[in-house]
Amino acid sequence: MENRTRNELEPNLRDQVLTRLGFSRAPEANLDGLRTLYDAWCHRVPFDNVRKLIHIARGNVGPLPGSTAEDFFSAWLQHGAGGTCWSGAGAICALLNSLGFPARRGIATMLVAPNLPPNHGTVVVEWDSQKHLVDSSILHGEPLLLTQTETEISHPSWGVRCTRREERWHIWWRPLHQVDGFECRVEHFDATHAEHQDRYDQTRGWSPFNYEVTARRNIAANVVGVSFGHAVSLLADGTVERHPVSPAERRQILVDKIGISEELIDQLPDDIPTPPPPGSNTARALGLGS
Repeated sequence: MENRTRNELEPNLRDQVLTRLGFSRAPEANLDGLRTLYDAWCHRVPFDNVRKLIHIARGNVGPLPGSTAEDFFSAWLQHGAGGTCWSGAGAICALLNSLGFPARRGIATMLVAPNLPPNHGTVVVEWDSQKHLVDSSILHGEPLLLTQTETEISHPSWGVRCTRREERWHIWWRPLHQVDGFECRVEHFDATHAEHQDRYDQTRGWSPFNYEVTARRNIAANVVGVSFGHAVSLLADGTVERHPVSPAERRQILVDKIGISEELIDQLPDDIPTPPPPGSNTARALGLGS
């Protein structure tokens, strides 16, 4: 069994996190409580790669940011920064478990290209044989019920749709850099902290989140953020606003909308165009090796 530091938060840190999420007391460990807690997470904890970009630009060989839930939440409490999928999944899983929710880590694959290995960490909460997805990256606003039949969260900004095919759940969603959407395929919900950590460590050499800022947060009924050199908003009326972002506007969005401290943003390196994955056909065509 994994130790407490990996599965739960210490009471003092747990209470600080709850206060920052807007709770005066812990939510009940039931489905209504899960809905309330996850909604608060989606509106107050961003998905972003700010700390990871700083870490990589400095050539830091220590643990990647958010490798533990304690590190993730300490940075969020101090600077308002979140993390990418592996760190965010570990953090929300530890928070849920410390509040009595039966949460488990999952492994999934963002299907941005054919024949990809698993590349995404997620979390499920299960009661009475019903699974409820609470993804810290997709930020779909409310727990997504996973069943044998199609389910969905119907919302013009952060809505998702789930189907069961080939014995796996496929979740259609809209990332800010590809607003027409693509699927995330859930592989299993039996991952350990060690497996998540290993997969996170493997992103040091190359990841789509190692070069350019991407950040996403739900604000009111909209999704706002920056992604791969563009400012993007998915609006409650169903429309999309997208335009190239200047360094000054990037800073303004990250500080004023995403809620990350100026102290941290001052350390952020300039965006670097994301190279193709090592070993890909594109990389080989460009002479970047195998």
